[in-house]
Amino acid sequence: MLESLTIRQVALIDEVTIRFHRGMQVLTGETGAGKSIVVDSVNLILGGRADRDLIRSGSDKATVEAVFNTAGNSGVKAFMEQENIEYDGETVTVFREISAGGRNLCRVCGVLIPVSRLKDLAVHLMDLHGQSEHQFLADPERHMAFLDQTGDVKHTELLEQVRKDYGQFIGNHRAYAKLVKQNENRESRMLSLERDLEELKKAAVRPGEAAELAERRKQLEKAEKESESYRSVSELLSGTDGKGGLPDVKQAVSELKALAQRDESVREISARCETLYYELEDVAYRISMKCSETEYDPAELEKTDSRLDRIHRLERKFGTDADSLSGMLEKTESEYRLLAGLESEIGRMSAEHKKLLAAYRNTARQLTESRKRLASAFEEKMTGELSQLGMENTRFRVEFKQNDTGRPTMPTPDGDDRIEFLISPNPGEPLKPLARIASGGELSRLMLAVKTLESSRSGTDAMVFDEIDTGISGRMAQAVAEKMVAISADRQVICVTHLPQIAAAADYHYLVRKSVADGRTHTSVGELDLQGRTGELSRMISGADGVTQESDAYAASMLQAAAELRHKSFIAAGADCLNKSETN
Repeated sequence: MLESLTIRQVALIDEVTIRFHRGMQVLTGETGAGKSIVVDSVNLILGGRADRDLIRSGSDKATVEAVFNTAGNSGVKAFMEQENIEYDGETVTVFREISAGGRNLCRVCGVLIPVSRLKDLAVHLMDLHGQSEHQFLADPERHMAFLDQTGDVKHTELLEQVRKDYGQFIGNHRAYAKLVKQNENRESRMLSLERDLEELKKAAVRPGEAAELAERRKQLEKAEKESESYRSVSELLSGTDGKGGLPDVKQAVSELKALAQRDESVREISARCETLYYELEDVAYRISMKCSETEYDPAELEKTDSRLDRIHRLERKFGTDADSLSGMLEKTESEYRLLAGLESEIGRMSAEHKKLLAAYRNTARQLTESRKRLASAFEEKMTGELSQLGMENTRFRVEFKQNDTGRPTMPTPDGDDRIEFLISPNPGEPLKPLARIASGGELSRLMLAVKTLESSRSGTDAMVFDEIDTGISGRMAQAVAEKMVAISADRQVICVTHLPQIAAAADYHYLVRKSVADGRTHTSVGELDLQGRTGELSRMISGADGVTQESDAYAASMLQAAAELRHKSFIAAGADCLNKSETN
């Protein structure tokens, strides 16, 4: 059971701690006071969606902490052992924090766990019935889940086996369908692969080869430029182009020598020119040597370019880089081998497909038989529960829909069944789909009846009802109140309500009220004493007319009658437990 709930900086709540008890307790308050904040906080503790809009304005985070008494709860014990979390065997603390920055923390007994695992723990701690579940009950697609939840361990094991068989079948089915699709264009694909294989094998591109070729190309380009420069200088010096060069300088030296014999003033110039000639001759020799030493092979550059072009073309064709072409060869060979043996593999997969389908159908048939037995008991129990909720003339049936297509249904994780709840609220009227004819008040009572049946199987000893009283009033409200008192005889019930009949029936009553202080709105939650309960009930009875002496007196009489009802329920529950003990 939930012992306490501490809420900090959630919506309109600054900080509040609510201490709960065994039995039935209600939360009431005017519309907009903040009752839904408490339910939202419980939902967070149970692993519900962490909406940052829940963080109080001006705060950077919101936290909720709950303390549960789980003594004797085998489901909680197993979870704690799986997660290797130490606890005293009784008290479990769950902490949840959401921040404006998106951080989301979950702690169980101080140990961090993922939200998904918190949800797994939550099913053993508490059952929260929110207002949206009315819509689920009105959806035929969800009816089978409601039925399955009332099943025993054997039924649950069958359901799990069907899901396991389905998983194995659907994995094979998808792979088998893919192979059949591949076989449709097998021959043309194999021809295409043969061409690719021939091209890839012929190219035989090594990992790293493209980088090596690119580097070699840079070297060859550099060598080409150097060779051209040396050759050009050599040609200029040698005068091979018919312009200047060493021959002209040599001619100039010869003529200057002749002039120097006639004119002594030219001798120095002649000597300098002769020296210059010999210097240029040496330079020309050295340049010619450089030309012969430079490594430049036009044929190698052409070969390198051709190889790089071929590699780049393969890269574009196969949509990959050069270093992955060897892997592409392996992949292509693998696909070719697969296609070569495709017919044999299809035969093998077909046999496995039939075997897995047969296994699934067999388990699904067993599940259908179990569901039909469960449906018969469910119908009887629902009729009894509805009778106690003021719907004594209502007929209830679980209809198994027939497959009228003439073709086998495709397997599903939930088996081959399609069911829908039918009701006839009035004598003499035919059974019709619940989703089409049930009123809001009838849906509320139907939901309460389902939850009552679920609670006997769920293993949780705490239930939260958020406005289960939607659409009901008067005598129907009293019937719902009596049912909730009966449920609370052996489990904790926490209920948000607007109806005085339900509020009066509770063992404990909490008032949610809203106030304004320092320019800000604040929501508080407080447990009421007898006088406070009488006043709150009087307000709920009077409504817009205001509290009167008559409403006060009526509220007091309701509390007295409710106390007697709870006493009778307690005695009845004790007798029931004694009968079960003697039977066992």
